[in-house]
Amino acid sequence: MSTSSILPRVHIGEVIRNAVVFNPENHQKHPVNADSLIETVARFFALLHERRINYVLVGGIALLQYVEGRNTEDIDLIMALSALERLPEVVVETRDDDFARGKFGDLQVDVLLTSNALFEEVRRQYTTTRQFVEQDIPCATVEGLILLKLYSLPSLYRQGNFTRVGLYENDVATLLQTHKPAIDPLLVKLAAYLSENDLTQVKQIVTEIQQRITRFEERS
Repeated sequence: MSTSSILPRVHIGEVIRNAVVFNPENHQKHPVNADSLIETVARFFALLHERRINYVLVGGIALLQYVEGRNTEDIDLIMALSALERLPEVVVETRDDDFARGKFGDLQVDVLLTSNALFEEVRRQYTTTRQFVEQDIPCATVEGLILLKLYSLPSLYRQGNFTRVGLYENDVATLLQTHKPAIDPLLVKLAAYLSENDLTQVKQIVTEIQQRITRFEERS
C-alpha cells in the first residue's frame, strides 16, 4: 500500500496557518491574523471553483498528498495568465514570463504560468484529482512534482539558493524513495525543456539522490 493511500486528508488552511504561526520571521513583519487564513484559503478555492478556473495545485501543499512533513505558507498553482486575469481579487505583486506572485487577502499565491511549455505539459499530462478538507482539487501527480522540482534545480544552483536547492532535492528524494516512479521517462521528458548542460546537471543530481536512497535502504 502506498503512503498516499493512508495519509490523512490534508487541511490546506491549517497547514498554511500553522506555517505562518511557527515562522519566527513573521512576528517581526506586518502582523497577520493567522486564524483567518483558514477561512481565506477556503474562500480562495471556492472562488476558483465558482469561476471555473482551470488550474493545478503544485508545490508544498500538493506534496503533502504523497509524503508527510512538508511545511509551506503559500499556495502554488499552474494557471494560464488569462485565468489569473479572471481573478482580480488576487493582487499581483510581481510577474515575469513564467511566474506571477500575488496576494488574496493575507494568503500568498504563486502562479506558474502555462506560457512555460513544461508547466503546460504538467497541467495537461501529470494531473489528478485529490481530496482535501476544503474540496476536491486538481493536483499534480508524483511524476509532475518531480518534473517541476528537477526543472527548477539548475536555475536555483545558478542563483546560489542553497536553502531551496536542499529543499527541492530532498522533495525529489522523498518522492522517489516512497513511490518509486520510473525516473528515466521523466529525464527524457525534461530533455525537451532543458539545455544540454542543465540536463547533464539534473541527471547527476538524480544519480546522487538514487545513491543516497540505496544507502538508506541498505541500512534500514
